[in-house]
Amino acid sequence: MKGLWLGAILVSVFVGAALLSLVWVPYDIIQMNMAQRLQGPSWPHPLGTDHYGRDMLSMIMLGARTSIAVALVAVGIGMGLGVPLGLTAAARRGGWIDEIVMRGNDLIFAFPSLLIAILITAIFGASAVNAIIAIGIFNIPVFARLVRGGALSLWTRDYILAARVAGKGRARISIEHILPNLTNLLIVQGTIQFSLGILAEAGLSYVGLGAQPPVPSWGRMLADTQTMYSIALHLALVPGLSILLTVLGLNLMGDGLRDLLDPRVRRAAR
Repeated sequence: MKGLWLGAILVSVFVGAALLSLVWVPYDIIQMNMAQRLQGPSWPHPLGTDHYGRDMLSMIMLGARTSIAVALVAVGIGMGLGVPLGLTAAARRGGWIDEIVMRGNDLIFAFPSLLIAILITAIFGASAVNAIIAIGIFNIPVFARLVRGGALSLWTRDYILAARVAGKGRARISIEHILPNLTNLLIVQGTIQFSLGILAEAGLSYVGLGAQPPVPSWGRMLADTQTMYSIALHLALVPGLSILLTVLGLNLMGDGLRDLLDPRVRRAAR
């Protein structure tokens, strides 16, 4: 439980910063102030300034909004498409629908999200929207496989057999009986994929395939200042630690939620 609370606190800090940035940031990041460039942490600029004299705290707040929004929408795409596919594949186990879904998952897994992003941006151009599409596509087979595996074990339960005897169809059973019993798995996996989505967004932005200027991004902040680490180390530490602490918090939350929601773990802890 300590890990869950620590993770929740870390995530709340960055989510709160992202939400606050919707209405207020300390400084306008569009305006440059070369007279204050590469300053270390100070009272006016708690996290220092970058090579253009922009406030790093404001950049981190706006970057948090970008990273969280991209990861959240991408996970939503993966869950929104992967869950129905997994339920359908499990309900039609051994049939042609199951075979198509699983082979499609294998095909997507054969191409890393970065390669998918390169393909998409080569066609449509680099942007946060295309990064969302690339990460979302990679999340679909993750949730499809998870749901299919969990649903297959549930289809052999007595209450599912009773529902079939009562005349309920496969689709109705999947929605009314299978899906509610997979909620715990989806919550935990969704948290994990959320953290991976933030890492993926940072990686794509670092190589120039994610959010484009003037939209701030933690990954691009690292890329823009990679030649200045010896001059101003905070340029790397601030966005790097932001990524690290956010991902760490989400992973701690995922582990904590797994322990909290898994009845077997709860029984073993007693």
